[in-house]
Amino acid sequence: MKVYKFGGTSVGTIETMRTVMNLVADGTQKLVVLSAMAGTTNRLVEISDYLSKKNKESALGIINSLEKKYYNVVFDLYTTKEMKEQGKRVLEERFDFIKSFTSGVFPEYGGRAILAQGELISTALFTLLMQESGHNALLLPALEFMKIDNDKQPDNYYIKDKLNTLLKKSPKADYYITQGFICRNEAGEIDNLQRGGSDYTATLIGAAINSEEVQIWTDIDGFHDNDPRYVENTKKVDTLSFNEASELAYFGAKILHPQTVLPAMMNGIPVRLKNTMNPPDPGTLITSDSKTKGIKAVAAKDGITAIKIRSGRMLNAYGFLKNIFEIFEFFKTAIDMISTSEVALSLTIDDPKHLDEIVAELKEYGKVEIDHNQTIVCIVGNMIAEEKGFAAKVFTALDHVPIRMISYGGSRHNISVLINTNDKKATLQALSNKLLNS
Repeated sequence: MKVYKFGGTSVGTIETMRTVMNLVADGTQKLVVLSAMAGTTNRLVEISDYLSKKNKESALGIINSLEKKYYNVVFDLYTTKEMKEQGKRVLEERFDFIKSFTSGVFPEYGGRAILAQGELISTALFTLLMQESGHNALLLPALEFMKIDNDKQPDNYYIKDKLNTLLKKSPKADYYITQGFICRNEAGEIDNLQRGGSDYTATLIGAAINSEEVQIWTDIDGFHDNDPRYVENTKKVDTLSFNEASELAYFGAKILHPQTVLPAMMNGIPVRLKNTMNPPDPGTLITSDSKTKGIKAVAAKDGITAIKIRSGRMLNAYGFLKNIFEIFEFFKTAIDMISTSEVALSLTIDDPKHLDEIVAELKEYGKVEIDHNQTIVCIVGNMIAEEKGFAAKVFTALDHVPIRMISYGGSRHNISVLINTNDKKATLQALSNKLLNS
């Protein structure tokens, strides 16, 4: 059984929902993961923010506006009176739940519970649409099998056990529909896999049921070899290895959630990225093996902070790096890039939440310098770190760009450079001109 995942833009309008239904209903059994309709999640975040600030009047204004929008969707989406009534009952239940948070004290879990309503609505309405069109579709509630642990990581054993049990106990269907993004936490509260988590849901499900393939449908044909928002004439990448795809996703390729690849890679399940608006295109296929060598694509990750620690205590000393890394571990702050010399260490982080506390601790070990507004540009391919002259080509292409840090040799698939964000567009264009299109 294949797993199909469709994002918010794919189910953003009545027309696109019908398009998705036609893509799904091809006669082969599959499990379909849906996001909330485009724009809904942002509105739900606004509602939660207002309620957390005790501004119930503003929250109710958005709730009523969103509810009216969805009633119009139900009126136009279905053709029969019976399905229109069922759709209205779905909305009544979901919006009554949201409105229940406008009275009394807003609980800590309230924002997460409200945020989940977008996926609960979209999947219920889509399932009804499938059923009205004569398809054997069944809704599988993700909150009954998707769970994270105390570290906010998926509980893979729980997911596999509960999902397969639910599939066995449910009536047999051709098309199973479920929610992306949402889950329960260790306490049983409604929680989520963070933004972009619907991709993650799809591969977690694929791993749990040993799917033959996971297809992630978006509004683009697949991975491109550069960022089309900054570079013209980018080309689609036909095949990638799991390692290459995970590097690109982590370092800024927006088409794929960074954690998505791991469940598929661990279980050897192919992942295919396809375009909802261009179904005949085969998209990008991600598998265990990379079909071709050399550079495949570049990606850029903004919002990076560079930290340099300079200390004579590093020289010929053991345990120094351990002490430095323990500071980041204590503040649960991940490190992206690292570069060392005899008396200095440079590294980057993408989450500055605890930066002041981290810097205060680091000053116990030496002089600390901070650079904000940095960007990591990642050049990804198959065994590029072993290709003769490849590093020279990269640095020749970027001979006009000031480079703050270089990461080379840590991976056979990646060379990364740290630059000022103001130089991002020039860097991507130079790599496109002198490496990708040369």
